[in-house]
Amino acid sequence: MKLYTRRGDDGQTDLLGLTRVLKNDPRVEAYGLVDELNSVIGWTRCVCDEANLNESLGEVQKDLFVLGADLATPSPNTSSKDETVSLQKNSKKLRIDEKKITQLEHWIDEACDPVEPLRYFILPGGCELAARLHLARAACRRAERQCVATSQTQTINPWAITYLNRLSDLLFAWARLANHQASVKDIPWHPEA
Repeated sequence: MKLYTRRGDDGQTDLLGLTRVLKNDPRVEAYGLVDELNSVIGWTRCVCDEANLNESLGEVQKDLFVLGADLATPSPNTSSKDETVSLQKNSKKLRIDEKKITQLEHWIDEACDPVEPLRYFILPGGCELAARLHLARAACRRAERQCVATSQTQTINPWAITYLNRLSDLLFAWARLANHQASVKDIPWHPEA
């Protein structure tokens, strides 16, 4: 099988379910930004020597593949009240759900336990791993913003937005933990007087 298909040469692509859309469709932009986030996390893992964190980042990457498939699968036309139930009943499609958000919250709590409570805004940076985690957090926020924009005109799984919101918090917590473990202080932001 060849890598290229030529099907996208006209500026269109297939969503799961064989719907053709332009490559600048908000839904395509949303899952494209999730793919970009996944790549940044993969790049982050290149410098992560801590086994448990590396494994957790790998789990997040798998979740992001599910999230990409979720976003690439148009939802049936249902009222917003019934949307979550409808998405959960359709088990043949890959969907992000509440269990994934619960896992992220557990990891956030674990990452925050050994770190001094935050008392000021901090600048992204510190050790190499923390800086890459901050970049992943910023990429996550961009994907989240696009999912919110997409939800204004198309039906998407509401857990997708919640997942990205919580993941950005987790990436921030992991960045602080990485600095803590490397004995590098967070860089405080001091507004000019």
